[in-house]
Amino acid sequence: MADALPTRDDILKFLADSPGRVGKREIARAFNVKGGDRIYLKSLLTEMADEGLLAKSGKRLQQPGELPPVALLMVTAKTADGDLVAEPTSWAEEGEPPKVTLLLKGPAPAMGDRLLARIQRDETGYTGKVIRVIEKRPTTQLAVVERVRGIARLTPTSKKERDSFAVDQAAVRDLKDGTLVRVETVRGRPARIIETIGTMDSEQAVSLLAIQAHGIPDRFPQPMLDAANAVAQAGQAGREDWRDMPFLTIDPPDAKDHDDAVHAVPDPNNEGGHIVTVAIADVAAYVRPGSPMDREAKLRGNSTYFPDRVVPMLPERISNDLCSLREGEVRPAMAVRMVFAKDGRKTRHSFHRVLMRSAKRLAYAEAQKIADGTEADVAPIVADLWAAYACLKRGREAREPLELDLPERKIVLTPQGRVDRVIVPERLDAHKLIEEFMIQSNVAAAEICEEHKIPLLYRVHDAPSPEKTDALREFLATLDIRLARGAHLKPMQFNAILAKVEGTPNGQLVNEVVLRSQTQAEYAPGNLGHFGLNLRRYAHFTSPIRRYSDLIVHRALIRALGLGEDGLTDAEMADLTAIGEAISATERRSMQAERETIDRLIATWLADKMGANFEGRIAGVTKAGLFIKLSDSGADGFVPISTLLAEYLVYDEVAHALIGEESGTTFRLGDEVTVRLLEAAPLSGGLRFDIVRHEGTAAPRRPQRRAPAKGGRREPRHGAKRGGRRRR
Repeated sequence: MADALPTRDDILKFLADSPGRVGKREIARAFNVKGGDRIYLKSLLTEMADEGLLAKSGKRLQQPGELPPVALLMVTAKTADGDLVAEPTSWAEEGEPPKVTLLLKGPAPAMGDRLLARIQRDETGYTGKVIRVIEKRPTTQLAVVERVRGIARLTPTSKKERDSFAVDQAAVRDLKDGTLVRVETVRGRPARIIETIGTMDSEQAVSLLAIQAHGIPDRFPQPMLDAANAVAQAGQAGREDWRDMPFLTIDPPDAKDHDDAVHAVPDPNNEGGHIVTVAIADVAAYVRPGSPMDREAKLRGNSTYFPDRVVPMLPERISNDLCSLREGEVRPAMAVRMVFAKDGRKTRHSFHRVLMRSAKRLAYAEAQKIADGTEADVAPIVADLWAAYACLKRGREAREPLELDLPERKIVLTPQGRVDRVIVPERLDAHKLIEEFMIQSNVAAAEICEEHKIPLLYRVHDAPSPEKTDALREFLATLDIRLARGAHLKPMQFNAILAKVEGTPNGQLVNEVVLRSQTQAEYAPGNLGHFGLNLRRYAHFTSPIRRYSDLIVHRALIRALGLGEDGLTDAEMADLTAIGEAISATERRSMQAERETIDRLIATWLADKMGANFEGRIAGVTKAGLFIKLSDSGADGFVPISTLLAEYLVYDEVAHALIGEESGTTFRLGDEVTVRLLEAAPLSGGLRFDIVRHEGTAAPRRPQRRAPAKGGRREPRHGAKRGGRRRR
């Protein structure tokens, strides 16, 4: 018989202090429970399990929510410090599964791998030592079919892969050398071809090369697709019924995911004022924190857009169906109603979780034509939108955000996916209207979260650094333009300079240099304001289908206003810094991949125009030569310094110029030139030019108070020493 039978607290403490397997037998032995007292112990353990104090796993007993000493896990995330984080592959408890930081002293798993790990817990949480990797998540990548002595191998396009892959010879029997394929690879097995793409010079191959090179996930794991397909459409429970409000969506003509709709009416209580309502797809209703869809969306960070495809953040079932505010279909939405005075100043706003129905889908050009007088059944609704925009524009003009004039070019593809032409789309009031409505919605979201003291991810754009501002000031001085000194420059001061050079030969040049002086926007829980928009607080709220940052802000609003159980969790709030860093990185990754794809597409397009002349501008000046941007296509290419002049060249860093030491001939950022195409490399996207015509400008005037340019030095024409020719 036991001297004293264990109490509930005794048993719970014993479980907490026992790292190994613990069952009824181990508890009885520890407390010397024998004979008839075992019946009491069994009854006590059953009661504790019924009360939720214990959880049973086979014969093992543990506290609820606890992981066993050895568990089957899946790698689901990577921290900002580079640690891998795993979760149990099955979790029947309430709440999110616990996170386990892996101690990588044994086998090295990768994202998506299933593994067996020995679990330990301390005051900081769980850690896991990998025992063995049970199942590797297959990875997909691009490879090219190549044969050596009749044996086919798959050569990966990624520079990170040093070795080619073995492949079943029957699978490549009908594929020619040089065929680009997508393969699934698992360590220790032959690669399996899952998609034949075509030749390396196809446009489809070009975007896939960028996707592969930058590690952009472009295939959804099956558990995520299964979860998306199983989701039912959200109903009216907990929502206001706004289905009778005639919202309009205004998007590009080829848009499939419509995540915002707009409506406006004059304010009956404020003459000249307007009430603007913006409805945004309620993605938070379908993508819950910690779910398979949420983990994959966070990993992607954002959708990535290429001329021939979109790599979406969310599966099509969510992005193009349940969350797309399609014309005539009932959809859940997060809506913000904003009231503006006649001067464009926002006086109040409120957020609502609603059911809505878009009355009409319009393309930008279509909406503009209706606003300009084309008859349509939605003409009165459009007229109210344009009247509200005129009001908001007064507020924007008073705010004076940074107004850079840098037209964006768009590649137009043929139906076969080839480059047809490169255009500069017209910038319509319809574009500006949607942009301003979205900006005001984003401001309102940030203000509500601050008011309720709920942390969020801001879209921060810091002021230019003192170093960049000094460099810009010195450059402008070479054009006899003064930028005032001071610790707190405002966008209006940059706008005054841009207005001064508008329509002049230096207009494009100054816009480019002012852009280069700006810092890069990013996501962070600490508010630094948005310098470019001249706003004290700003968050991204309006595109949760394609940006994870916006989904986080939606969850913050839901929690702040008590609009449901799917708001921001405590775990997310604690992890906002890491989330912000991660999605800022994925945004930069997407931008670089998009830019490289455009470069490769244009290089492919120009490859059969070798020797042709093109008009362009000097878009960059370095010690090695000049970067040229072509006027018609926006293509970027390079002119080596060795082909410029048969004399020494001085690189003036401040003036962004190369200057002939003897002649004074100056090649300066922004100069107009005619160039001849000498080389086009589609795989790298590189173009090389020779200058045919250049109106050499005088050497830039140096500010008298300034010493010679830092970094300015004589640049020998290296080619001349090797028999290089003069420019004809």
